[in-house]
Amino acid sequence: MELLQKIGSIEKDALAETMHQKGYAILNEILTNEQCDELIKNYDQSELYRKTVVMERYRFGLGAYKYFNYPLPSIINNLRTSIYPILAPIANTWMRALNIEISYPTGYDEFLKLCHDNAQTKATPLILKYGKGGFNTLHQDLYGDIYFPMQMVIFLSDPEIDYNGGEFVLTQQNVRAQSKAIVLKPKKGDILILTTNFRPVKGSKGYYRASMKHGVSEVHSGERYTLGIIFHDALT
Repeated sequence: MELLQKIGSIEKDALAETMHQKGYAILNEILTNEQCDELIKNYDQSELYRKTVVMERYRFGLGAYKYFNYPLPSIINNLRTSIYPILAPIANTWMRALNIEISYPTGYDEFLKLCHDNAQTKATPLILKYGKGGFNTLHQDLYGDIYFPMQMVIFLSDPEIDYNGGEFVLTQQNVRAQSKAIVLKPKKGDILILTTNFRPVKGSKGYYRASMKHGVSEVHSGERYTLGIIFHDALT
C-alpha cells in the first residue's frame, strides 16, 4: 500500500480518542523498510540539510541531528501535508478545552503561511542519529511564537535488531503532583504522534494544561535513527 493510502486509512476517531486520553499515539507500519533505509542512506547527503547540531556541544545529549532544507524530500513533505489535516481538529478541540483563543487552519498551506508571516521560514524536519552511549535530554521543540501542539517521530531503525536501549521517553507534569514518565519503543516504520508542549487533562474543576517533554534514553549498542517532523517552521 502506498504511503498516502496508508495515511488515508488512519482511523481518525480512534486516533483522536487516543490523543485525548494519552497525549500520544503510535501509528504502526506506515513507512516500509525500504523507505526507512533510504532516509538513513541520505543522512550523509549534505546538500539536503541546512544545519547540523552536535548535541554534546550544547548539552542536549550525545548524538547529532540535521535539519532538512527546503525543498523537503517528497516523503517528508507528504507526511507533513497529509497528516496535519487529521491533527488540526484535535488541536482545535484542545484549544477550546483550555480556553485558548487559537484556531488552527484545516489546511497545512494556510498554517505554514502563518509561520512565514511571523518570520518563521526555516524548515524544521530533522533526522537524528545516535550511536552507543547516545541519548537526548528532555525537551520541547518550540521554534517561535507560532507553533502546532503536536509533532511526529518516525522510527527508522529496529529496536533489538539495529540497536539496544534508546527508548523514547515522555514525561507529563501533573498539577500539584510528581511527573509521570512514559517509556515507548516503537518499531521500524512506526510513527509516534506526540504533544509538542502541553495537552489538556481533565481535573475536578475542568481542564488544565499538563506540560509534556520528550527525550531518548541511553543507547547501549548499535545505531538508532529517527526522523522528526515538526509542523511549524523556525525563526532560526
